[in-house]
Amino acid sequence: MKIYDISMAIAPDMQVYKNRTENKPKMQVNRDFGSSNAYESALAMHMHTGTHMDAPLHMIEGGKTIDQTDLSKVVTWCKVLDLTSVNDYITKSDLQNKQIEPGDFVLLKTRNSLQDEFDSDYVYLEKSGAQFLADLGIIGVGIDSLGIERAQPNHETHIALLGNDIPILEGLRLAHIDEGRYFLIAAPLSIAGAEAAPVRALLIDENPMA
Repeated sequence: MKIYDISMAIAPDMQVYKNRTENKPKMQVNRDFGSSNAYESALAMHMHTGTHMDAPLHMIEGGKTIDQTDLSKVVTWCKVLDLTSVNDYITKSDLQNKQIEPGDFVLLKTRNSLQDEFDSDYVYLEKSGAQFLADLGIIGVGIDSLGIERAQPNHETHIALLGNDIPILEGLRLAHIDEGRYFLIAAPLSIAGAEAAPVRALLIDENPMA
């Protein structure tokens, strides 16, 4: 059994959405061995920094919060789709030739995974692609950018997915992952009332329950 970590490491100098200073994690040492017999630290972090999951409340007023996530949707088999040939955005036509079925959790691997710095022209899931996946009946979707959409003022991609209770994983690292079927473990932190939460996302190349 091989385990692949597809998460971003949390660090003060990490890549963040639009390079916003307020999105950078702030880490502080509260106690160390110079003054205490224990080491303790604190972390202040934006919910949408690094690898994280969006819950419906992120875009849907009155929507479900992250602590209401159905864990059976995020601890499950998934399909990694290689879309590294896409230059700008992923559409319905890009997805139609992939073997996607109702009940799938799909991870979209793009050229974003090859970049360590934030690229304002990152590849994203355009609304026709999002609606296609929602209509197909997938249970979740992930992408290797810090936002699943870009330049869509009405947030059609988020709404098409979250409006159908489809959790969204953002900020994945998939450069080292081949297209194929894997077991996904991507439970978000259970933060009461939050619209999103950090995730340590893992892929396993065989059934860990066997």
